[in-house]
Amino acid sequence: MYYILYGFLRFLSFFPLKVLYLLSDFAYGLMFYIFKYRRKVVMNNLFIAFPEKTEKERKLIAKRFYHNLTDTFIETIKFLDWKIEDIEKRFTCNLEGIEQGYKTGRPVHLLGMHNMNWEYVNWGLDRKLKLPFLGIYLPVANKAFDQIMYNMRARYGTVLIPATGFKDAYISWLKKPHILASAADQSPATPLNAYWMNFFDKPTAFIKGAERGARANNATVIFGHFYQTKRGHYHLHTKFISDDVSKMQEGEMTKAFASFVESAIRSKPYNYLWSHRRWKHEWKPEYGDIIQ
Repeated sequence: MYYILYGFLRFLSFFPLKVLYLLSDFAYGLMFYIFKYRRKVVMNNLFIAFPEKTEKERKLIAKRFYHNLTDTFIETIKFLDWKIEDIEKRFTCNLEGIEQGYKTGRPVHLLGMHNMNWEYVNWGLDRKLKLPFLGIYLPVANKAFDQIMYNMRARYGTVLIPATGFKDAYISWLKKPHILASAADQSPATPLNAYWMNFFDKPTAFIKGAERGARANNATVIFGHFYQTKRGHYHLHTKFISDDVSKMQEGEMTKAFASFVESAIRSKPYNYLWSHRRWKHEWKPEYGDIIQ
């Protein structure tokens, strides 16, 4: 199964990106107009985030989101053919936040969000860093596809650490200089074990793992926002947050991250992964206070 799937995707990757974008345009039409992939979730998320916008304005954001999503899939296939030089032509960085993090001499935790296209960050950033680059990833259920994605992501030196079994895989890096990257805007599985804060003026649960990990590892914390500048081209902006999270009140780092994410989404709303259920939990008093 692996060789059949890899062979098919590899064959597609040989086509010029302009041709593959025609396939993306077609896939966008199917997803948005025919299959309506998670459209109720997307439109509900957009209504929560932007109640001040008209239905027409939210629909335009949704259309751009779906187009960016299909472009992400197509560009990921192209990664099987691209070399690192191809990515460097299409990916730029502002590394001021990370450069400041180097000076602390501590592990650096780079927290990002679900923006498109996330694969560019893996390849585009790895060659620009002075420390080993570790990325947390969620294994795919299909073993053949998971192996393809793993090989592609690790091709130029990124150390991949599975979210499942993270502690065992990460323990050998605890005392080594490194940069650990993760998307910290997931909705927690258990709302009781979450930081609750107002996000787009609605009580929202944020995972505790990112902040707890930074505290436990005495890590420097950097926030990152990556986004499309034009079709097929992306930019990463990094912001230094703290070299000692232990001096911050509990939940303060996560609150700063939530504010950063909201600002990033408001600036480029079409770039966010609206198809995941960011507000699937409703706040209840037993979940604890909302961090103000």
